[in-house]
Amino acid sequence: MTLRTLVPILALALACARAPAPAAPRAAAPAEYFPLAVGNSWTYVDESPALPPERRGALRTVRILERTADGYFRDSDRGELRADGACVHDRLRRLLCAPLAQGQQWTSVVSASSTERYEIAAVGETAETPAGRFEGCVRVRAHNRAGPTTDNVLEITYAPGVGPVRIETWAVVEGNVAPQVRAVLGSYRVGGK
Repeated sequence: MTLRTLVPILALALACARAPAPAAPRAAAPAEYFPLAVGNSWTYVDESPALPPERRGALRTVRILERTADGYFRDSDRGELRADGACVHDRLRRLLCAPLAQGQQWTSVVSASSTERYEIAAVGETAETPAGRFEGCVRVRAHNRAGPTTDNVLEITYAPGVGPVRIETWAVVEGNVAPQVRAVLGSYRVGGK
């Protein structure tokens, strides 16, 4: 064999011997952060600062009771949720939308005079609640203008495979922040576990 014929054979052999390039990581779907199935339930501990001390620590359980004919999951609070490819939503608002990346934004028109603005405030967070420590969380922040100087804010932290683990609301009035509701996950049952 001459060098002229050996070089292409070596090049071909080296190309075949290379390890395949690693696949790009699969982007997480919003449904992975809010598993919807009949029987799933979440119990929250109310830590709202506005509550009198004797009422703090009250428990509230939300359980998915049924699936409607049009594919929504109805819960014990009369809420209805559905996961489509790009978003988890109720009948009025998109609550969590792909891509799950910090800065991702979307809006939901909830009435003729009310538009909610959503953004993914953080990804990859750790949340600690009475139900445990959750890694890889996504925190979503929603704003709704309630008047010329008032903005209502909602933040929900979602844990993968679990759902909402922390829910907080506050009012911002002329730049002053007034905490309203704070609920943290006390226990949950997802996928029969």
